[in-house]
Amino acid sequence: MDIDLTYCVVNNDGRDYLLDCLAAIEANHPAGLNREILVLDNFSSDGSVEAVQENHPEAEVVALKAKEGKAANDTALLKRAKGRYCLLLNEDSELMPGSVEALVDALDADPEAGAAGARLFDGDGVPYACAWKFPGVKTAAIGALFLHSRLTVQSKGSVTRRVDWVQSSAMMVRREAAGQVGWLDPQFFVYYDECDFCRRLADHGRHTLYVPGAGAVHHNQLSSDLSSGLPRIVEFHRNRDLYMKKHGSAPAAFAVRLLTAWAYFWRTIASTVMPNAPTHVYRAHTRQALFPYRGESLRDRADAGTEVEATP
Repeated sequence: MDIDLTYCVVNNDGRDYLLDCLAAIEANHPAGLNREILVLDNFSSDGSVEAVQENHPEAEVVALKAKEGKAANDTALLKRAKGRYCLLLNEDSELMPGSVEALVDALDADPEAGAAGARLFDGDGVPYACAWKFPGVKTAAIGALFLHSRLTVQSKGSVTRRVDWVQSSAMMVRREAAGQVGWLDPQFFVYYDECDFCRRLADHGRHTLYVPGAGAVHHNQLSSDLSSGLPRIVEFHRNRDLYMKKHGSAPAAFAVRLLTAWAYFWRTIASTVMPNAPTHVYRAHTRQALFPYRGESLRDRADAGTEVEATP
C-alpha cells in the first residue's frame, strides 16, 4: 500500500509533550490519507520510548543510543519514511484541526514547492513569527535598525504565500525534493538547520510555502536561566555563523556578527531600565554574536555526554 504521509516526530526527554503530540495526530489525521508515524527518540531518559509503545503501538519508534543533532534526527526519519510527504514535528508540537489537509493541499497545488510550514502558536495560543527572509548582511542591517519584525518576518497574512524559510516545528516536506538536495545538513546541531535546508531547496528551484490555514501549538520551552540557556545561545550564534560562511563569505559572516551584536547591545542597554527584562540574556547574546565560538554549545554538551535539554 502506498503511503501518502509520514509523520516524523523527534523527541528529546519530552514524554508528556510527546504523548500530546501523538494524540493530536490521532485526532486530526484526515481519513482519506494513508499514513505512518515514526518517532525518533534522541536517547531520552524519561521513559518516552516505553510510553509510546504502551499508548501508541501503531507508531514505529527509533531509539538512539546517543544524542544527535536535530538535522541528523530529521534526516534519519526522512530516509526511513515511505510517504510522498513527510510532516516534521517536534515532540512539543500539537497539530490543530484541518492543518494536515491545508499543508497537503498547498503542496498538491504547487508541484514546485519543496516544503510548507504551518502557522505556529505558543502555549497560550498567541501566534508568533515562524517564516523569514534568508539571513544575510541586509537582514542583519535591518535588525540593527530594529525593523526586523516589519521587513524580515514573512509569516503574515491569511493567504498561502511563498517565503524564504519556515521553522521546522511543523513543516511538511516533499520527500522527493528533500532527497534531491541531500536531506538536512548534520553540521547544524540545532538552529538554522531548516534555514539551510530551505536555502538549498531554493537553490534547486524548489521554493517554500507559508500556509496560515494550517496551525500548530508549539510549547517552546526556552529557558532564561543561563545555567541551561547559555549553551543554547552559543549554539544559535555558532550556527548562524556557519550558515553565513556556507552560503556567503567570511567577510559577510563577520559583518553579520557585528550588526547582530550591535542590535543586542542596545537591547541590553534598554533592558536595564525595563522591569523584569532579561538583561543577562541580552548581554550573553551580545557577547556570543561577536564571539560565536567561545563557550560551551549544545553540541559540545552532547559530545561530552552532558545532559542536553529539548530541541526548540
